This record gives sequence, structure tokens and C-alpha cells, in this order.
Amino acid sequence: MTSENLTLFETEYKAGKYAFERGQYRNSVQHLETAKDNIELNSRFGGEVQIWLVTAYQATGQIQEATALCKQLTRHPRLETRQQAKRILAILEAPVLRTRQEWMTKIPDLGAISESDAKDRRGSTMVSQVKSRPPKPKTLKLEVVDPSQVNTKDNQFVWVALVLIILTVSGLVWFS
Repeated sequence: MTSENLTLFETEYKAGKYAFERGQYRNSVQHLETAKDNIELNSRFGGEVQIWLVTAYQATGQIQEATALCKQLTRHPRLETRQQAKRILAILEAPVLRTRQEWMTKIPDLGAISESDAKDRRGSTMVSQVKSRPPKPKTLKLEVVDPSQVNTKDNQFVWVALVLIILTVSGLVWFS
């Protein structure tokens, strides 16, 4: 493996992961396939790029390609890659569960509603009449406290707490 291949692998691998994490699955597949072609497949990085490629295939709906590559990876020399491939293969080969229509929540398509059409809006008609203004910042009002009104009389709490702590500690020492 030449340094050019390694550099190309690193660039394409990073670009493939970046595209996958951004939801650009088709771009991810292209970058990861290029990276796969420039690395030794039985190496650690070869296994990693192929695992990413399996998930990218799955994300693009290429389930057959994902399953075939995953089956190959179950025989990879690295234990970690084999284990990941077996987990992913179990997911890929799992039966599709059927869901009932009443279990689903329909999300309306709000793209069809024009912003200027008042009859499509749900809610108060006051919204269209009031111009949006930024909310006024709330100011904090500090209360001035008269020092003559503050109770400064000692209520002996500290002494009671100190006596209870001393009794508890001495009791623990006595019984231990």
C-alpha cells in the first residue's frame, strides 16, 4: 500500500463518515466505496470502512448489498469487526414487523399551506392583526429591607445542633 492510497483512503473515509452523519447517504456510499478500494480489507481500517459501508447501504435501501457485505465481514480476521457484523446481520435479517394504522400518528404536510392564506391557519384571528414585537425584557426589582425589621435574636439552633452531633459521635464511640 502506497502513501497515496493511504492518504486517499483517509480523505474518502472521513468524507464518507461526515456525509453519513449529515444524512447524505448516497454521497456516503460513494466515498466509502472509494475508501474501501484503497485499503487492505483484512486490516482494522478495512473492517471499519466496510462496517460503515454496510450501514450506508442500509440507509440508502440497498439491503441486499448490505447483507452480502455483512456476511463477508462475519469472516473478517478481527474479532471486533466479526462481532459487529454479526449484530448488524441479525438486524438486517430480522423479520419486518407489521404495524396497525391506529398505532401510527399522522403528521400533516404543512408545506402545502401558504403563509398568506388566513383560512388555512388554525387559531385566533388576532394573530394576523397584531404585528410581532419583541417581548419587553423584564426588569428585576430589588426589595430594600429595613435592618431594624430583621430578627437578629439568637434562637440557640447552632448550640442544639452541636450538642446533638456530640451526643451522636460519643454514642458511636461508646458502642463500638
